Amino acid sequence: MRALILAMSILTVVASADVANAGLSSSPREATEPADPAIAAKDGSQQDANQQTENQIGLTKAKRRAVQRGLTRLGFDTKANGTFDDQTRAAISRWQEERSYPATGFLNPAQHKVLMTAATEAAKSDRQARRSSGRARGQRNVGGPIGAIGGAMHRVVGGIFGR
Repeated sequence: MRALILAMSILTVVASADVANAGLSSSPREATEPADPAIAAKDGSQQDANQQTENQIGLTKAKRRAVQRGLTRLGFDTKANGTFDDQTRAAISRWQEERSYPATGFLNPAQHKVLMTAATEAAKSDRQARRSSGRARGQRNVGGPIGAIGGAMHRVVGGIFGR
């Protein structure tokens, strides 16, 4: 039985040696065609049209970063690197779906304006929430036990000298 296994192993190695020596193919490969060329052409032309529409906005790298920060602020997390990569396109698509736009992953000028307005409003409400959750009006930030002692001393001294 062992001899049979050994013989089969040797035959396998010898047979695969020809395959290993074959090397890279120099014959050109034919490009694989999509199942339905009409759909592929339509999708490609649609993507080109979406890209051209987005180009009309005139997004610089800084403006692309602002779009990415706006998406993140609205809950559609993406890196703010100024490049609309697959992650950003997916975030734009999710934002579009949530707002009942066609989920293309590309912005048109009207969507860009809506997105930036919503992001600005979200930033304002975030700032207001941080301000109101901080400290009450007129309350001093005590700063721990040492600050509490200093605050108490300030009130005593201020009361004595009529500040």
